[in-house]
Amino acid sequence: MPITKYLSILVVSATAILAGCGNDDDNIIQDQGPDALYELGLENMDNGNFPIALAYFQALEARFPFSNVTRQAQLEMIYAYYRNREPELAVAQAEEFERENPTHPRIDYCLYMKGLAYFDEEPNIIEKMFRADLTERPPRDTMLAFSIFQELLRRFPTSQYTPDSRERMIYLRNRLATYENHVAVHYLERGAYVAAINRAKYSLEHFPGAPALEESLQIMIEAYELLGMIDLADDARRVLHASFDEFAATE
Repeated sequence: MPITKYLSILVVSATAILAGCGNDDDNIIQDQGPDALYELGLENMDNGNFPIALAYFQALEARFPFSNVTRQAQLEMIYAYYRNREPELAVAQAEEFERENPTHPRIDYCLYMKGLAYFDEEPNIIEKMFRADLTERPPRDTMLAFSIFQELLRRFPTSQYTPDSRERMIYLRNRLATYENHVAVHYLERGAYVAAINRAKYSLEHFPGAPALEESLQIMIEAYELLGMIDLADDARRVLHASFDEFAATE
């Protein structure tokens, strides 16, 4: 789509949203300068009116692409999409900002918001109805959140978002390890003992420190014993006792 057509659509959409909300001045977007549009967007964000805030920010971006406040508005849009329960658009906005401003000092914020967008995925209606265990869900978004927070810690170790990102990674790490255990148990129950061992090993190698690794080691012990590999089962048992008996003794 040509950029001029895209910008026109943004302006028309923003105007329609604002007019639909009972604004007395249907031409408010055209009548306001960049600073005023930005302040109106912030005011609506503060009041929780995220669709209206986005309309102002989109209008600002379309009409004044080179204004000093436009870049800040683009950052505000990431949060507005996130709070408006549009995680895909929040991620897209953050990635676009990163591409266009690779050296901007708020790139750590973009990464953090992308991680939150993937982290905060809620259970769907069916999962809520049957109270499904989310750790059994294939962890695509969980893995994405984990890798994004990991990148944030690597690139911006002193960022204000680093402590929270680290805490979220601990939670995600255990969720990912727990999912691997679900798959390993599935293989174990069907007699695919080597596959069960490989999934348990994956958890041990990629998610060190996760509490779910206790179960991973138990799965390995059982699978090795069923394969008749008693020495390897004993090795896994020693690791289990050394890692988790010692931890339990310090509780």
